[in-house]
This record gives sequence, structure tokens and C-alpha cells, in this order.
Amino acid sequence: MFTLRDYKPYDESGIQLEIESIKKIYAGYSNVYDTLFKRFFYPRIKHAITYMDIKPGDRILDVGVGTGLSFLAFPKHCSIIGIDLSPEMLRQAREKIRDNNLDNIKLLSMDAMSTAFQDDTFDTVFISHVVSVVPDPYRLMEEVRRVCKKNGQVVIVNHFKSRNRVVEAVEKIINPVCKRIGWRSDLCLNEFISRSGLRVEKKYMLKKLDFWHILFAKNIK
Repeated sequence: MFTLRDYKPYDESGIQLEIESIKKIYAGYSNVYDTLFKRFFYPRIKHAITYMDIKPGDRILDVGVGTGLSFLAFPKHCSIIGIDLSPEMLRQAREKIRDNNLDNIKLLSMDAMSTAFQDDTFDTVFISHVVSVVPDPYRLMEEVRRVCKKNGQVVIVNHFKSRNRVVEAVEKIINPVCKRIGWRSDLCLNEFISRSGLRVEKKYMLKKLDFWHILFAKNIK
């Protein structure tokens, strides 16, 4: 049973406008998201979940669950709450739950930067391809740390700015375009780790040349 608190909307109109823009972008993706992105995203999602320390009865928050690409990778002995801003993406996710009889997964329409969960609700928080999508990744991480238990597990799959100067220059140039299609390409990994408040225990890429990092961290409170 998950207890919710009162939701408080943002005071900043700029952030609210950006959130509305993100919702529109991902509403447009909803029917083709799996076709476009599954072959790129799913291998890392599956790897990350496979190597999580998930115990029977654990409560897991799947942040920015989208169409539910992660669902079949999770063991059925845990309880999962998936949240997303986009009703259209959640509609696709609900179809996966119904088609695969995944009664251990529940979905909620919720902003990851300001959730309605009580403090210390989850044993593990999984954040896949979301950190560079939200308007403020550090506000997101404050919220993740709040709802995750002390010493709980936080696992992140995300693109971070390349340390290769040539690639970094290209990422800087294309960042305005990336933002128009739903994410940013200029987020620095070391800065993110430093400001996230997490104790990162492992960080790596599945391939030597890869666009995405996988981070395993502990929530230190």
C-alpha cells in the first residue's frame, strides 16, 4: 500500500511551461516510441534491472516509465510503481500490463520533480533516460532522494556529455535541436554525480563507444 501526500504545483511559470512542452512532445512519440527507441534503450534497461539487488517484497519506483519498456525485465516478486507525465505514454504502458498480466505494477500520472509520495517510500528508484529530459535534473534528484529509503538503491541509465572534445563540440551544437525533440545532450556526468547527493558505487557503459552510462548508487541521507 502506497500512501500519497498532497501534490504542490510549481510556482515558477517557466518550469511549468517547459513541462507542458515535454508532455506535448512525448504525446507525439507515444504510438511510435517502442518502434523508434526500444532497440537502443532496452538492452541497457534490461542489464540495469538484472544487476539490481531486488529482494522479495521490495518497493520500486520506475521514474518516467513511458510505454513500459522496463516491465518484462523486472522480477514479479517486487512491487513497482511507474510514474510519467504523459497520459498517452501511460496508455501504452497500461496495455503492456494488461497483455502480460503484470499485477505487481501500478501506474500513476505524476511529475518526477514533485511527486506525491511520502518520504522513504521506496527501496529502489530506477531512472531510465529521464535525467536529461526533465527541466531541472537536480530537483529531480532531490525528490528521488526524498522518496528513496536511506541506503536505498538508485539506478540511472542516461546519456551524459562525452569527454571526447570533438564529440562534446558536436553535442553542444546539436543541443538546441535535441531540446526541441525532448532531451538535452550537454549534461556533464561528473557534475551530475557531484550535485546529485548520491554515493555512486559503479558507473560504466556497456560498450567502449556508447552514448549511455549506467550508474548504481546508494541514497545517503
